[in-house]
Amino acid sequence: MDLAAHCINDVLCCGADPLFLLDYVAAGRIEQANVAELVEGAAEVCRAAGCMLIGGETAELPGIYREGELDFAGTCVGVVERDRVIDGSRCRPGDAVIGFPSNGLHTNGFSLVRELVGEGDFDADLLLAPHRLYVEEVRDLRTAADVRALAHVTGGGILGNLSRVLPEEIEAQIDWTAWERPVVFSWLAERGVEEEELRRVFNLGIGMCAVVPDPPPGALVIGELT
Repeated sequence: MDLAAHCINDVLCCGADPLFLLDYVAAGRIEQANVAELVEGAAEVCRAAGCMLIGGETAELPGIYREGELDFAGTCVGVVERDRVIDGSRCRPGDAVIGFPSNGLHTNGFSLVRELVGEGDFDADLLLAPHRLYVEEVRDLRTAADVRALAHVTGGGILGNLSRVLPEEIEAQIDWTAWERPVVFSWLAERGVEEEELRRVFNLGIGMCAVVPDPPPGALVIGELT
């Protein structure tokens, strides 16, 4: 589910509609039950996005992968009319930054989380909530507003991902108090992760950002371009 949602959300950021997802599974020895579980998770997200899961590659590579090790990768392909591409080039100072809430950690920061958990037990509901899909939210916003940029908040946090889609001379100023963070980020802070690192690594409760000149009613405005 994480893999499919991450790939599909990335495709949305250029204004494209996701068409299909291809997957790749590799291990020293393929366990059919494991592969079926992985593929069903990806398929569930694809169905929700109206995106086809059309197959891919399954490779059994003894001697390459360690026992019990499995590699699962995916590629999403989408389509967008050239004159509807969203590339951030029309962003201007004064534009608003809208945030779409996340389900929690999504798919980043787990090297740090694994270090904090160590060999101990952990709360799966807290740490492993599936990566949220933003297809409907993005489509609804594009109907209601002029969307000038979209940033999927993954590695690098909110500012790191926004900076990649904005013109060089423009910066985003974020109001970090504009939304309520999921409890998992309090869990991280209680274990010594400083605010600066939380902002640099994690989404902090905002999984997708959009830049618009005029936010529609009800939109969660989390910042402004300067």
